[in-house]
Amino acid sequence: MGEARIRQMFDTVREQKRPGLIVFLTAGFPDMDATLELVPALVAAGADAVEIGVPFSDPLAEGPVIQESSFLSLQNGTSLEACLNVTAALRDKVPNTPLILMGYYNPIHTYGLVPFTEKCSQVGVDGLIVVDLPGFEAAPLISECQSRDISVIPLLAPTSTDESIKDACAGASGFIYCISVTGVTGARDQVSSRSFDLLDRVKANTSLPLAVGFGISNRSHVEEVGKTADAAVVGSALIRVMLESPREKLVERASQFVAGLAGVSLSA
Repeated sequence: MGEARIRQMFDTVREQKRPGLIVFLTAGFPDMDATLELVPALVAAGADAVEIGVPFSDPLAEGPVIQESSFLSLQNGTSLEACLNVTAALRDKVPNTPLILMGYYNPIHTYGLVPFTEKCSQVGVDGLIVVDLPGFEAAPLISECQSRDISVIPLLAPTSTDESIKDACAGASGFIYCISVTGVTGARDQVSSRSFDLLDRVKANTSLPLAVGFGISNRSHVEEVGKTADAAVVGSALIRVMLESPREKLVERASQFVAGLAGVSLSA
């Protein structure tokens, strides 16, 4: 069902002639109950897919906002197992929404590729984004995921060589995540023009949908990305709203923010 759920999501947004909206949140931040509340609320507010961030002690690709959320989640004791278990609980709440685990390879390697991908299949994980796993080292994970209908979604950056783009696209499924900037995650004032050059290079190697992330923080960014890509990914800007919200206002403020990104009104 995993790849099919992702494919259906992209088919739907194309039919509706709009960019898809993929949101990222760190599992267990500010607590696991919040994750359980937030995901269905954000889907109701207009998110088409959700990346569930697995907190890691050395998040090399993250800017200060997501780093802080990861640190606070780890302080709560959030483990990879806990992230898998919360995905299982969320699967029933959002049966048609792609749920994608995003994190780093070390916890997966420690868990074991076979037990990890088996558990992903059991709990309803649709896709994996492993930030620090280059395409030329991804074959063992891809092999285990293919037989379990789990998409392995590569990250490509403006600095990616033509060879690395070709390698990543060859093993990819679901969609391709194109990083709009060279650097770490974080909201920015405008979408880098380099992301559009990257999209052209990636399109030459795949027919899979393309999503653009890193730096997307408002509706105009989403619309701009939607002119050339299939979806926008928003992480740091949403996490910042969460960091600045009191717990009792967290779901309401995060939902309003996502509704704004999606260009919909929650009061309607």
